Amino acid sequence: MIIATTEGVAGYRVARTLGQVFGVVVRSRGIGGNLMAGLRSIVGGEIHEYTQLLEEARRHAVDRLVGNATAMGANAVIMMRFDSSEIGQTMSEIVAYGTAVILEPVSP
Repeated sequence: MIIATTEGVAGYRVARTLGQVFGVVVRSRGIGGNLMAGLRSIVGGEIHEYTQLLEEARRHAVDRLVGNATAMGANAVIMMRFDSSEIGQTMSEIVAYGTAVILEPVSP
């Protein structure tokens, strides 16, 4: 599956647009992670516990995006983006979204 943040992919043309596609993940950091992150926030700097949480959530959201695009019959997703928000004070929602398409190689 080709995933691109651009409108087109070099060497390919969009043969068919199938529609919007997305993958959603909601994650919560456990009490131990929240405690460690809270302590780290006092001294400043990167909070590794949250960085790891969001990296894993983005990968999971992309996996779901690919699964949904595959179910639609797509071989690519173009204009892929991420969006995120917080739900309450302990949960994060990550959404990967884009346009599911069928790409064909451009003849030389």
